[in-house]
Amino acid sequence: MDATDMGSDLEKILLTEEQVATRVAEMAAQIDADYTGREVLLVGVLKGAVMIMADLSRQMHTELTMDWMAVSSYGSGTKSSGVVRILKDLDTDIDGRHVLVVEDIIDSGLTLSWLVANLRSRNPASVEVATLLRKPESAKVDVDVRYVGFDVPSEFVVGYGLDYAGRYRNLPFVGTLAPHVYQR
Repeated sequence: MDATDMGSDLEKILLTEEQVATRVAEMAAQIDADYTGREVLLVGVLKGAVMIMADLSRQMHTELTMDWMAVSSYGSGTKSSGVVRILKDLDTDIDGRHVLVVEDIIDSGLTLSWLVANLRSRNPASVEVATLLRKPESAKVDVDVRYVGFDVPSEFVVGYGLDYAGRYRNLPFVGTLAPHVYQR
């Protein structure tokens, strides 16, 4: 899928495929430097983190393993309340492990804040966060994020794992969705 396939649903391309690839490689190099001599457990948050998790892990040289979590926030529509339910928990015991949570986007920070606290209660050696995108203007809680790909404005973004109603995840870039799509 590309920009032409979206037609009028795409307002603009915010980050090109090349910009994303370059930044993911830079993030991987920084993570490699920070975890030298240690194995890291990448924990992807489904479903949005699939693309960043795959590309980030393939760029890394650090010994790593992967696992996945799926969490759901209760709230109305597109707003998170921060009340979280685990839909799919880790298959891996993280006791004594170095955990790196991999996210597609951090919006309010409410769900991520809960998730990090939950993981820290499981006695890991460390818990850090990497995200492709962060919306600083939307933050409702302060979450320490060690690796940030890009800060983006509070607009409705899709592509590179991010979706609207399950669509557009497979775009190789990050774009803003035209308001007529989500204001129906």
